[in-house]
Amino acid sequence: MKYLVTGAAGFIGSYTAKRLLEQGHQVVGLDNLNDYYELELKQHRLAQLTPLENFTFAELDLANREGMAELFTSEKFDRVIHLAAQAGVRYSIENPFAYLDSNLVGMMTVLEGCRHNNVKHLVYASSSSVYGMNDKIPFSEEDQVDNPVSLYAATKKANELMAHSYSKLYSIPTTGLRFFTVYGPAGRPDMAPWLFTEAILKDEPIKVFNQGKMMRDFTYIDDIVEGVIRIQDAIPQTEIPYALFNIGNNEPIQLSRFISAIETACGKNAEKLMLDMQPGDVERTYADTSRLEELVGYKPKTEIEDGIAQFVRWYKNYRNL
Repeated sequence: MKYLVTGAAGFIGSYTAKRLLEQGHQVVGLDNLNDYYELELKQHRLAQLTPLENFTFAELDLANREGMAELFTSEKFDRVIHLAAQAGVRYSIENPFAYLDSNLVGMMTVLEGCRHNNVKHLVYASSSSVYGMNDKIPFSEEDQVDNPVSLYAATKKANELMAHSYSKLYSIPTTGLRFFTVYGPAGRPDMAPWLFTEAILKDEPIKVFNQGKMMRDFTYIDDIVEGVIRIQDAIPQTEIPYALFNIGNNEPIQLSRFISAIETACGKNAEKLMLDMQPGDVERTYADTSRLEELVGYKPKTEIEDGIAQFVRWYKNYRNL
């Protein structure tokens, strides 16, 4: 089949595009190659895709309405995996308009493209951040998510509502995936694995927020992509063809264990600066993944120590250390 993968130079997008190409599909990878973080990393990810047969890259901004409409009309995609977004909870506090353009206008251009070009299934990225300060754990898709603590989370909740309205109005099958703290080789430089590894290897202190009492449902990239790929064929068949799933490790990890895994992989201990909770952050994430497991047999299997070792090995190679 012919897929559009948005955010193809991004972390999850590049891995997903590669898996689809390995399965023999045609993939058009879209990315605007913005400067939210170092462009070299995005080029590094793209370099894994461009030599592969059946891959085409389109440098295009999601908010470009005419450009997006033209892309959908000319390419006639069978399915769309929409992973592009302005990411980052803390960045959303300083740069709110970047999130409106990428996450709201961008979702709209994708939905309109699907509506007018008979796309058979739209799978899109939501986020565990929609759960906000929910006390009930693990987080379930049935929980109320009306109290976001960041603009980023609010845009992701809005994406789910926009998808639901298009599924109802136009019978477009949509599936949202609430990702839980994805990590692994070629991950984002603004995420904890990269920040901690870089600091430890440079003998610089690491910032440990909420006095180290954070818990995250860290999920290795290969496990995430397996779930994304499997959900492609699980096209919603309900009256309103709309579905929503958590996609996480189903095992929250204390920040201290996470840091210990990085220290072990780096072969040295970290100097820790213990700080208070940051605005927009949540203390704990924990995914109830039973709904996804029942549907597609998806169950992550990578232990944090193994996944972190893979990341540190990649990071040292990437930085020529």
